[in-house]
Amino acid sequence: MNSYNINKGIGRTVEFKGLKAQYLFIFAGGLLGILVFVMIMYMAGAHTYLCLFLGISTSSILIWQTFSLNRRYGEHGLMKLGAKKNHPKYIISRRSASRFLKINSKKVAV
Repeated sequence: MNSYNINKGIGRTVEFKGLKAQYLFIFAGGLLGILVFVMIMYMAGAHTYLCLFLGISTSSILIWQTFSLNRRYGEHGLMKLGAKKNHPKYIISRRSASRFLKINSKKVAV
């Protein structure tokens, strides 16, 4: 009888070289954007060494920032950070406490 390996990665997040989830997509999209930017600069007539310098420096900054964000916030950290920014710091209620405790005496007939 044949034996097959079971895929143990079901339900896990995507990971590549330590980058997890959304950081992997930020990394790939950023490198693709930098590549397109350098190609447009080169076709526009910019100096070759300028294109190389900007491409290498911006891609190294992107790599450094992506890995530092991954290390600092973890897998779901950017979503938590975005949710925290949209969460109010405090809730103001201008009604008196007795108004909350009163039961509405009007009954609706069905």
